[in-house]
Amino acid sequence: MPTLSLRINLDPAGRIGPGKIDLLEEIAACGSISAAARTMKMSYKRAWDLVEEMNRLFGKPVVAAQVGGRRGGGATLTPAGLAVVRRFRAIERAATSAAARHMTALQAEIEAA
Repeated sequence: MPTLSLRINLDPAGRIGPGKIDLLEEIAACGSISAAARTMKMSYKRAWDLVEEMNRLFGKPVVAAQVGGRRGGGATLTPAGLAVVRRFRAIERAATSAAARHMTALQAEIEAA
């Protein structure tokens, strides 16, 4: 069955998609940017760059990071970050639902070939 992948182009210049949203969800689950990066098999620098890109894109932090120390650092999603994830997933569900009939028809065309 075909699947739908969603990317949202935002003004002035930037976009969000499943990769950035997955990263935010992993940060929320792991409590750490570095742990989320390891889970997703990406470098810490790449994860940090994506977080910084999203912070700039939304004009406010989507992740609050605490500097390491004796107890170690950590990271949590800000209310803005939680809202971004929630809204993206809602849009994704709506798009998938709206496209379901067409996706089924597309698969039927593939199978008829």
